[in-house]
Amino acid sequence: MEPLVVGVRFSKVGKIYHFDASNVPDIKTGDSVVVETSRGWQLGQVAQLVPTPAPPPDGSWKQVDRKASPRDLMMRMNWQQKEMAVVVNCKARAKELRLVGIKIVGAEYSFDGTRLSILFSSESEDKVELKSLRQDMQKLYSPSQVELRQIGPRDVAKIIGGMGACGLESRCCSKFLTDFSSISIRMAKEQEISLTPTEITGMCGRLRCCLIYEYEQYVEARKGLPKKNKRVVTPQGEGKVVEIIPLRHVVVVDLPEVGRREFTREELEPADELERLQKKMQSPCGSEGGGTCDCGQSDNKNKRKRS
Repeated sequence: MEPLVVGVRFSKVGKIYHFDASNVPDIKTGDSVVVETSRGWQLGQVAQLVPTPAPPPDGSWKQVDRKASPRDLMMRMNWQQKEMAVVVNCKARAKELRLVGIKIVGAEYSFDGTRLSILFSSESEDKVELKSLRQDMQKLYSPSQVELRQIGPRDVAKIIGGMGACGLESRCCSKFLTDFSSISIRMAKEQEISLTPTEITGMCGRLRCCLIYEYEQYVEARKGLPKKNKRVVTPQGEGKVVEIIPLRHVVVVDLPEVGRREFTREELEPADELERLQKKMQSPCGSEGGGTCDCGQSDNKNKRKRS
């Protein structure tokens, strides 16, 4: 019998994790469930039912313990209400310890309050020593087990939220992105986006996540189109490619005494290939330049024989 696998999300726009819900009857999307994770017991929401799940990475899925009861929901709410106070106290203590370049971003209690994760970011790429801060927080919030967890700039932007660099009221990471893709400067170049830092950098200080949205479409659309500055032959003569418009599958060619004109890929031929073909047609035995003919003799020898 195939297990009933569900995708559970622990925050509004969080990553989805798979669990085995075979022992929970009548489970459906939107149900709140209690599960055990690597960070203790957590309360999450069923985001999807997985009809054909991929094999679990560690051999088996963890079980969904039960559907959340009203008491479970109330308990989770009570711990959530204490999280902001944790952030305030941790910021104050970090200031007293004169921890420079450390930003306390948030705090997360586990469902039953046995674990407390304090999220922070650092301006330095080096490992930060926060042993004193963790010990102080542990004394303050015992018996909960306190963990200081460093997160990256994109995760900070996701938690804080706010307006996006493009002007949208909500940042993509806070609105619908559950995972962060690897973004490179090549994606901006492929789409001919200005490389000015303010144009391609998000509020997190990293390359904008949206650079990947249409990247594959641009790569696919460019296939078969000549590159910029390439010499091409058009129905109106030979010219040079000065602009590529991938999504329309056309290029702009600068033609002498004519100006700039748009042509589709079907209307173009590479000028260098056409030149090679013409040279080959002009050679005595159909070979290029002074090459060897099919008969094994050079073109120059053939010319002398004919003369």
